[in-house]
Amino acid sequence: MNRLKDLREDNDLTQQNIAKKLGISQRGYSHYETGDNNIPINILIKLAYFYNTSIDYILGITNIKKPYERKKEQS
Repeated sequence: MNRLKDLREDNDLTQQNIAKKLGISQRGYSHYETGDNNIPINILIKLAYFYNTSIDYILGITNIKKPYERKKEQS
């Protein structure tokens, strides 16, 4: 997935940096970037929050990088 690689490189991060934040191996993350493995929804959510973008943007569904308005957490 080119978007994942672009987002990572735009933030001057390595695959190892992102993998550590996600709690996965660098090799596992690499498979997401190359499209060899599908990205689980829980990882997509973490990536969207981390990069402050939408899952649609990460998946290439939209070119709008700005995230959707998020619900406020209820106490």
